[in-house]
Amino acid sequence: MSAHIPPGIGTNAVGPGRGTDFSETMLGTLRLDDEDRTRRIRLDLRVSADRVLRLFGTTGARATGRIRIAGWADDPAAEGELEISPLARGRIRYHIAFTAEGRRLTLEGWKSVTPRRPVASMTVLPYTLYEDGSRIGTGTLRFPVLTQLLPFLASFRFPRREDAGALLAPRWKGEPGRTEVWYTTVTDAATGSGVWLHHELTAPADGSEPYAHGWAAVFLADGPVRHARFGPAKWGTHKDGFSADGVTVRPGRLTGSAENGALHWDVTERPTAEPLFTFPRWSWRRSLLPAAQILPAARALYDGTFTHDDTTLTLTAAPGASARIYGHGNARRWAWLHADLGGEDVLEIVTAVSMRPGLRRLPPLVFLRLRRNGRTWPRRPERPAVGWAGPGRFRAAIDLPTWTVTGRSGLRRIRVEVTQPADRTLTLDYTDPDGSAAICRNSERSDAHVLLERWWFGGWRTEAEWTLDGTAHAEVGTR
Repeated sequence: MSAHIPPGIGTNAVGPGRGTDFSETMLGTLRLDDEDRTRRIRLDLRVSADRVLRLFGTTGARATGRIRIAGWADDPAAEGELEISPLARGRIRYHIAFTAEGRRLTLEGWKSVTPRRPVASMTVLPYTLYEDGSRIGTGTLRFPVLTQLLPFLASFRFPRREDAGALLAPRWKGEPGRTEVWYTTVTDAATGSGVWLHHELTAPADGSEPYAHGWAAVFLADGPVRHARFGPAKWGTHKDGFSADGVTVRPGRLTGSAENGALHWDVTERPTAEPLFTFPRWSWRRSLLPAAQILPAARALYDGTFTHDDTTLTLTAAPGASARIYGHGNARRWAWLHADLGGEDVLEIVTAVSMRPGLRRLPPLVFLRLRRNGRTWPRRPERPAVGWAGPGRFRAAIDLPTWTVTGRSGLRRIRVEVTQPADRTLTLDYTDPDGSAAICRNSERSDAHVLLERWWFGGWRTEAEWTLDGTAHAEVGTR
């Protein structure tokens, strides 16, 4: 069951500009209609609006986070919407969907803002709990001012917003010697299987006709990797994505088939996070580097079907992401990781040795972006790459079946270890625009261990640690 959005609640459809992000924690009680006792409840939300909050207007915002109900529920994937209208409508309305013991529930309520009691009215949230539209309980949540006011104020950010759909539009303007890629990787939580959809435009360096091609692969949790190619096909004019040989990538949807229908997919995509620029933003816009990679949304959920050999894999809110690459071809050596760390936390790594003279003699340059608790570290994407020669440099050891990345920026340091088991890895060949060949070894069921540490009182302390067992998406490429 998908959450119903009441009239008047939703995000604002606005173009690129400044948005608003903040975190909020509320504590309270819940009384279910069929119980005599009262349960304790905690709601931790990360709220994201596409515009700067308007004190005298109404702002819609997305909300994701965790809801915990003593003895009954602990859902780290709660999601919903807020209507923030403290003066125009005198309310801040919440609509949050979550799961408890396999039941899909909705928490609905609002803070009634009154000038006579501004603090009390903006910190108390009476709510009703619904299942399939029927009331099953009521309760009250309160914002603890003494302990949460400072963290709440410190959490406010006003990031630059990008139109995720616009980032899917082709970059290629007819120049020879270019490669453009749209790729999507997904993990099906129900089965543990992984999916890889790769769409590519190649414009040969000799000026001959550009062509579109790609492949699809499914990494089964209980079987061998299955893949098939589509194309090559003629490249046409596609204003909002990729379309060739019956395969399409459009904002919000991916469709296609390969090997005469042996593999077939029809999947919708719901972005749940802001774009993530793995490389500097200017490198994507101006194409000044040999290649650049971005994620139109750092995280997305996928619904639909992926059929292989008369077997259908049904995706329901499956986590993953789509990414984009534009450049002159593949690197001399490279490694890539997309790790969904739970909640809204995501780690993206691209490390590579360039084919260009001079650059090819350098150790692998590292581009690492950790999106955690609504913040991205390192703050500047250039930091891991340009700091390779300094005392806190980022290093990559590219190998198989295990490769690593380590580095330090500011008061934090990180160690990432990725393992791609041979039986979960698919080997494919690439052809660059200049006709040279490369080989990639991809696994959508990789293992990863991520250790994030912080310097504190003269020593390194563990700040966060994640272990991914078969849910990391990774690749190693060689010549």
